Amino acid sequence: MSNFATEIGVSDTEIKLGMSSALSGPSAQLGIQLKAGAMAYFDKVNERGGINNRKINLISLDDRYEPQFTVINTRELILHHQVFALFSYVGTPTSHAILPLLRRHKTPYLMPFTGAEFLRKEEFAPIFNLRASYYEEAKVQIDYLIKKHNASKIAFLIQADEFGLAVENGLRQSLSQHQLKPITVARFKRNTQDINKALLQISDKKPDAVCLVGTYKPLSQFINQASESQFNPIYTSVSFASSYDLFRNINQVNNLLVTEVVPEPQACTLKWCKHFKYDMKKAGVTNPNQVHLEGYLNAYVLSKAIKNCSSKLTRNCVMEELSVIKGNLVDYKLPFNSKKMSSSRVFKNLYSKKAEQ
Repeated sequence: MSNFATEIGVSDTEIKLGMSSALSGPSAQLGIQLKAGAMAYFDKVNERGGINNRKINLISLDDRYEPQFTVINTRELILHHQVFALFSYVGTPTSHAILPLLRRHKTPYLMPFTGAEFLRKEEFAPIFNLRASYYEEAKVQIDYLIKKHNASKIAFLIQADEFGLAVENGLRQSLSQHQLKPITVARFKRNTQDINKALLQISDKKPDAVCLVGTYKPLSQFINQASESQFNPIYTSVSFASSYDLFRNINQVNNLLVTEVVPEPQACTLKWCKHFKYDMKKAGVTNPNQVHLEGYLNAYVLSKAIKNCSSKLTRNCVMEELSVIKGNLVDYKLPFNSKKMSSSRVFKNLYSKKAEQ
């Protein structure tokens, strides 16, 4: 046994990471695609002998995007599998549910697929956020609606949980900067498509625009049913909805903007985008989307931090290496907010599929 292989989750031959996400249920594509993107990069690393002769072992468990299962999975990953870090979890309510475990065990929580503000203010658990926050996405959406479309009557459709609340707070804050409030707020239950009551509540107010907060299935159903009833406002959504799956499920052309935290892969011509598309094709994914790309980027950044801890791989070293990723990330050219330890780049993705900067 090497003297260096003393950290939890690290041996002479492997580094164990744990991931809990939706791999089944109505939000399954988020977890499936995020994992596929990460594995495309990790597989390449492992094929080359790993990082400092240690291969990445990503242990992935299904939580169906339900917090109670995330808690069960996280306990298993920390106590049974004894992973080095928790990586690329999916969701805000799921992240919120495991905060007590993170605080108790001090297991690093890296690159979660959420822009929730509470993860950027947490002081008692080791957390690293790579993506932009929901507050940053919300600001882009509200500015777009007001400055480009002169919208003043804006309604919210909100998933009734911590995710919905996190984005709603950002939207309200951005609206208040224009001396506005939502004209109505309708809510629906997570992992359901029960939006009939919400549609009636919102359409009755005749808004110029509707800010959507949820996953791709209920949001696409809302848009489709609204179109069928001749209700066609401007729509916005945060990146968590997965624009690829949202757009695929919309039946009619609508004015819809989705804010993104990574560029559109097929339109990206940077060198690293070409590597990403090549690796995804090798993994059997010929048309990768933003969720795949985010998973791939998460794996790249973590691998870079681990490699920089070659002399002694510890959790503290990796967290320190991640903390210095600010300014422009080498090769990726993504601006970072050093205070929030996250990217501050937000892209606009229109339903027409013509991206705006």
